[in-house]
Amino acid sequence: MVTMSSVLAVSAVALGMVLTPGPNMMYLVSRSITQGRRAGLVSLAGVALGFLIYLTATNLGLSVLFVAVPELYQAIKLAGAAYLGWLAFKTLRPGGASVVEARELAADSPRRLFTMGLLTNLLNPKAAVLYLSLIPQFIRPGAGHVVAQGFLLGAVQLTVSMAVNLAIILAAGTIAVFLGRRPGWLRVQRWAMGGVLGLIAVKLATDRGRPLPV
Repeated sequence: MVTMSSVLAVSAVALGMVLTPGPNMMYLVSRSITQGRRAGLVSLAGVALGFLIYLTATNLGLSVLFVAVPELYQAIKLAGAAYLGWLAFKTLRPGGASVVEARELAADSPRRLFTMGLLTNLLNPKAAVLYLSLIPQFIRPGAGHVVAQGFLLGAVQLTVSMAVNLAIILAAGTIAVFLGRRPGWLRVQRWAMGGVLGLIAVKLATDRGRPLPV
């Protein structure tokens, strides 16, 4: 039903996007460092649910709604851009902290960790773009049921994303210790992360592209 070339293409896209710094990575790393791997795993479960919501909504026709009402699509992009801009400001402001810098934060309950992971992903513009514009390009109407193809390709993306994020959670503490012993690298990482987030926020806020139809 789904060609191997489509699977490989979606895997490559998913890998590239999950390795690009964004709100999911920042939240998972910060919670894993400050509250432990278990907190990171609970947060990751919320992120996974966010992907499933996007996947289900897209395959049930949300992309068609966004094409018909482009203002709704723009509103989601602007909300995501504002969120990224806020994260960039927090990182770059005087006294701001790096995403991988160990620091004291109030411990959140599992329920709040899960909810914040979910909300972080639902407001993540990368997730919206992935499901609304990129994955549909690899669906072939002549290869079988279109909705089934969408769910299968979405499952490929979800598997890649969860595997990489799990590795990030497990390695977050080690990375934090490494950078904590090298203040110069920590400052470079903080400015690089904040700069990338700021640029993405500006690009999203100024981009007037429309979603592609499924």
